[in-house]
Amino acid sequence: MKKFVDLLIKFRWYIVIVIPLITIVLSYQLKYAQFDGSYRIWFGKDSKTLQQYDAFKNTFGNDDSIIIVFRDNNGIFNKKALHVIERLTEKLWQTKYIARVDSLTNYQYVHKNPQDADDILIDNFIEDIDALHVKDLQKKKKIALREDLIVNRIISKDAKTTMIVGRLTPKAGNTFGASKHIMHDINKYIKEEQKSGYKFYLAGGPVVNTTFSSLGQYDVKTFTPLVILIAMVMLWVIFRKISGVLLTILVVIFTFSIVLALQTIFGYKLNNFTANMPVFIIAIGIADAMHLFWIYLLGRKAGLDNYAAIHDTIEKNLVPTFLTSLTTAVGFASLGISDIVPIKTLGLATANAAILAFILTILFIPAALAILNIKVKVSKKPTSQQGLGDFAKKYAKFIIKNDNKIILATLVLFCFIAFGLTNLKVDSNAVRYFREDVPFRQTVNVIQKNLTGPMSYEIVIDSKKTDGIKNALFMKTVDKFSKEFKAKFPDARHTSSLVDVVKKFNEVIDANKSIPDNNNLIAQYLLLYSLSLPQGMEINDKMDVDERLLRLTASMNVVDTSKDLQMIEWIEEWWKKTPYSAQVNGQTQMFAHMQADVTDTLIESILLAIVVTSLLMFFIFKKLRMIPLFLIPNILPIILVIGVMGWLGINIDLGVAISGAIILGIAIDDTIHFLVKYKEARKKGFNFENSLAYVMQYAGLAMVLTTLVLSTAFIVFRLSQFMLNANFGLITAIALIIALLVDLLLLPALLGKLDAQDKSFLE
Repeated sequence: MKKFVDLLIKFRWYIVIVIPLITIVLSYQLKYAQFDGSYRIWFGKDSKTLQQYDAFKNTFGNDDSIIIVFRDNNGIFNKKALHVIERLTEKLWQTKYIARVDSLTNYQYVHKNPQDADDILIDNFIEDIDALHVKDLQKKKKIALREDLIVNRIISKDAKTTMIVGRLTPKAGNTFGASKHIMHDINKYIKEEQKSGYKFYLAGGPVVNTTFSSLGQYDVKTFTPLVILIAMVMLWVIFRKISGVLLTILVVIFTFSIVLALQTIFGYKLNNFTANMPVFIIAIGIADAMHLFWIYLLGRKAGLDNYAAIHDTIEKNLVPTFLTSLTTAVGFASLGISDIVPIKTLGLATANAAILAFILTILFIPAALAILNIKVKVSKKPTSQQGLGDFAKKYAKFIIKNDNKIILATLVLFCFIAFGLTNLKVDSNAVRYFREDVPFRQTVNVIQKNLTGPMSYEIVIDSKKTDGIKNALFMKTVDKFSKEFKAKFPDARHTSSLVDVVKKFNEVIDANKSIPDNNNLIAQYLLLYSLSLPQGMEINDKMDVDERLLRLTASMNVVDTSKDLQMIEWIEEWWKKTPYSAQVNGQTQMFAHMQADVTDTLIESILLAIVVTSLLMFFIFKKLRMIPLFLIPNILPIILVIGVMGWLGINIDLGVAISGAIILGIAIDDTIHFLVKYKEARKKGFNFENSLAYVMQYAGLAMVLTTLVLSTAFIVFRLSQFMLNANFGLITAIALIIALLVDLLLLPALLGKLDAQDKSFLE
């Protein structure tokens, strides 16, 4: 150890020059960093869910779209509103990556020719708007509200809200930057139409993707400097030394700059989770640096010269800081088993950062201290027996006096709060990733309130034979399913398929809104409809080329993913009872099935972190009996904070799922510092009381200060409009505070019981 520190001091100038130079050179790569907000980032290339979705798109085209919604309280059927719809419809047709546009004006209206009752016409519902009189508009309104194909789809029942839907091309979802390009054009169109006085709402894939990106970029640009500023202020309050502030902050800046630069070099794009790495690294790096600087100051105040204080600091901190960095890395690395790609990337990158932060801390801070030779006033205040402070002695006496009360109170609190676990729900609904005041979330609420369900299930029904979708029995079964599905689940608001087209033709020709029994008649209806449609409005997105598979789109309300999974299971089971089969597809289904991945991430990452860190503790203390003592103060905060979530009605989402392993990884740091210092005190021959006082003096206060900084850093995320970050920050901050209290109260109380039974149990 002494040789290592001597080398640090000898090569101090090289270290403090080379590390910043390496950082500056690598940071040049950050100008090439890119942000990806696409839905595809949540799934690996080998994901069966993604492969199934891609197969769906190859058959039916894209289910994704750009949606523009607006409302006229006096009714949409006036010339101003219709002109807005018409202009936006035309503009969307001319927009890159948009394959089809559906709106009130270009709705393909099927009706009889007024001059020839045997002639069926299919044309745009509204044309030559300026030529329409008030009576004409009212007539159009009455017709529209009888059209099942558009009511509760592109126009509300009260005819006051409408939406224009631009269906995206299949390649739009796979093209990086497509959403940004689409939104650039859409925002330009909206700006041009704002003179109408309408408030426009936007939804659809491009809106979600750009919202993910904008919120992620906002968070990293806002919270990273904010957390650095908060940390600097707190470090100044703690140390009252500008050197302590700058050295600590420089370590974390070096660390996250290098890690992000390497991520960019290796081709990884930032996303809403990995964009938070700087804040995580700030929290990790500050913890190690604070412990080092704290012990250094204590040494200088005790009268040690600069080099002696550096030796004392490294001797006391090298092992515990290495172990805490290792366990923190294990906590983050355990996220690497997740099937959710952003979580996996975040976990592995931050695990590497934890190790890098340790290396930079051990190298840079002692080298810088050797150069700075900070002036510290030697403390003349008398201390208690064996050099231990008065506060530390009072703390030890308090624990010994109240150990039974502490254990009992913890048990009662645990039982009460843990009961909240019974109220927990898992939810991975992508809409709820955003706060209510985010524009996209507002649009979803407007659509659900005034039009239809803003989510959708793409149900692919297999008729089992070529041309099978034209079979009357098959179509009647589809119609029966739609009715039973909506009756069973009120959250199913609207269904749409070629069945509606056939029923419409039969209504126009035979005055009977039902499926005809004649297979040939059904085929004629579909052929006539297909031939009459303008270019771009074809029906090939509703069936496959063999006319065996039928696509039925169900518009759904926003619900918990548990409810989504229940409805999806019901759909597929319903069709198993028929001669046909069905498979639910689409992005809603994809995110619903992420629920299992969320649960697996939470459970498996915590279990992995527990196993690995338990093995580490066994190798350190060489006693199996130490493992329960080590695990209790670290598992308890996770259970308690999740129990609190159950009581408060906060669902487990992706943000909470990643918090478990991270809480464990970081909270273990305090336990390690506590136990290592306790073992060190016992080796010095201290009794139990003085050992606790020694722990408080040389680790306890630093634990309090680091937890204060860490919890402040994480609670900042509560300000995020991205709910995964907001929930993660809140849960992690609360858990770290609970973990500190458990380490400083319950852990020593349990230690006292073990110590009374076997005074050599930790030796």
